[in-house]
Amino acid sequence: MDPTDRTQGIRIGVDLGGTKIEVAALGASGATRERRREPTPAGDYAGTVAAVARLVAEVERACGVAVGAAPVGVGAPGSLSPASGLVRGANSVCLNGKPLRADLEAALGRPIGFANDANCLALSEAIDGAGRGAAVVFGVILGTGVGGGLAVAGRVIGGANGIAGEWGHNPLPWQDDDERPGPPCFCGQRGCIETWLSGPGLARDTALPSGEAVVAAAQAGDERCRCALDRYENRLARALAHLVNIVDPDVIVLGGGLSNVARWYEGVPRLWGRYVFADRVATRLVPPLHGDSSGVRGAAWLAPRAGHMSA
Repeated sequence: MDPTDRTQGIRIGVDLGGTKIEVAALGASGATRERRREPTPAGDYAGTVAAVARLVAEVERACGVAVGAAPVGVGAPGSLSPASGLVRGANSVCLNGKPLRADLEAALGRPIGFANDANCLALSEAIDGAGRGAAVVFGVILGTGVGGGLAVAGRVIGGANGIAGEWGHNPLPWQDDDERPGPPCFCGQRGCIETWLSGPGLARDTALPSGEAVVAAAQAGDERCRCALDRYENRLARALAHLVNIVDPDVIVLGGGLSNVARWYEGVPRLWGRYVFADRVATRLVPPLHGDSSGVRGAAWLAPRAGHMSA
């Protein structure tokens, strides 16, 4: 442990997911001081808010910080409407239509930083991860849903509508005939990138119970699942090429359960050049340096200091 990290410069991050809540304290150097993780109360909004407040207090006590004193940042699914302050578009549907940021600030007794979980991934990896030193980092979540977040010069970009980076709810680009009109999406559209590239989307291609099961079967030699991974890789290449054509990031970092498939990092760059509007693709596709801790670390970096609010 870095001795300069004692209780000075402590900041706390909260990664609020559909299945787990993770809370971590970072010291001044970015070293993790304390961590707590437990299942998210399923479908229980009030219980979720209470659990976050309790876990933050536990971490503060463990770090020797007075309860209520540490700055806190929260990463959560969906986004806040700038007009209403209510959550929208979260696949953890109990959060939708709720004033989550305001309720967490009331429960924690302080202002908080708040951003989409994919923005937290992008921020974490831009500050001291796989995208360190890059001007533009795009973070991609490939999990139960498909999210995206954008960090420029080490700062999260939220956008005028609070939806910067939401590439998962655009149509899969350069569709083949058998991909039209595409599966229905919870957002009300059909054929969204999320319906193809999420874990459930990969599972639907084979009728197996999960994306992880498809990957495991393919690695064990199942030819049907290997072909499903080929189709997934091609769709991921098309979807990311579309992103590169619009944002042109220096680095794309993949997170979420399906980011652990090693073949994407070689296979996708071999394929996306056909679709990128450039003679050479300099964008790097990389796994997160901080693994599944990136979300909570990015949330901690959002924590407001000296009265300044984060995104």
